Amino acid sequence: MLISCENTEKNEDITNTVNKDGAIESAVKVEQLDSLRDVLITTHSVWKDNAIIKNMEYRDTVPSLGLKRTVAENADGDMKDITVKKEYEIYITVK
Repeated sequence: MLISCENTEKNEDITNTVNKDGAIESAVKVEQLDSLRDVLITTHSVWKDNAIIKNMEYRDTVPSLGLKRTVAENADGDMKDITVKKEYEIYITVK
């Protein structure tokens, strides 16, 4: 979950369950393809009358963001400089 700023008002649009009587459930993820490319995977499940009536999946190749240096801490509290893969941030606009 991405939270960009603190909002003291309760957001009634956030839900933990899908209305399976009639809804479109979507998921977005990015997986590494190789050192130069990632794959953006978008899936949609269409719900009607408590059953999935259609699943859709779209895959798009996008350039990898490369690597970055960061500091990691293990369970003993030891710090170590490591190199990790940069990850895309995902923002979704619903209209």
